[in-house]
Amino acid sequence: ALIGAGITALYAAPEVPAASRAAADRILAACGPTVWVPEESQLDVVTAVSGSGPAYVFLLIECLESAGIELGLDPATARRLAVETARGAGRMAAESFDSPAELRSQVTSQGGTTSAALQVLDAAGVRAIFAAAVAAGARRSTELAAEFGAL
Repeated sequence: ALIGAGITALYAAPEVPAASRAAADRILAACGPTVWVPEESQLDVVTAVSGSGPAYVFLLIECLESAGIELGLDPATARRLAVETARGAGRMAAESFDSPAELRSQVTSQGGTTSAALQVLDAAGVRAIFAAAVAAGARRSTELAAEFGAL
C-alpha cells in the first residue's frame, strides 16, 4: 500500500447499498487493486495470505540473498539478484494467464538445476510449512478479533 501496489480485500453485509460498496472500493483502490469476499470470516484468511504475505516474500528474498552470499557472491550482487528475481517472477505471475504451477513448470527443466533445487524444497515439506504458516496467521487474526472486538 505504501507504494500503491497493495491489494485490499473488502466485505460488506448484504444490507449495505451498492453505492456505499462502490464508494469504499473507489477509496481503497488508491492503494492498489481490491477484491470482495463473500463472508466476513474470510478476512482472517486474507490477513494471513496478503497482509502477512509481504513478510513471506521478504523472507524468500532474504534466503536467496543469504544463500548467494554463502556460495560466493558479493552481498550487493546477491541482493540485486534476489530482489529482481522476486520482482520479475511476481510480474510474470501477475501478467500471465497461466497458473503459478504452470509458470513454475515452464522454468523447470527435467533433470536440471531448478528441478534439483525444487526436489530439496519438496523433500523438506515447504508446501506443508507454508500451509501451516498461513493457517497460523489466520488463526491469530481470528484470536485478535475476538480479543479486541470486531470493528
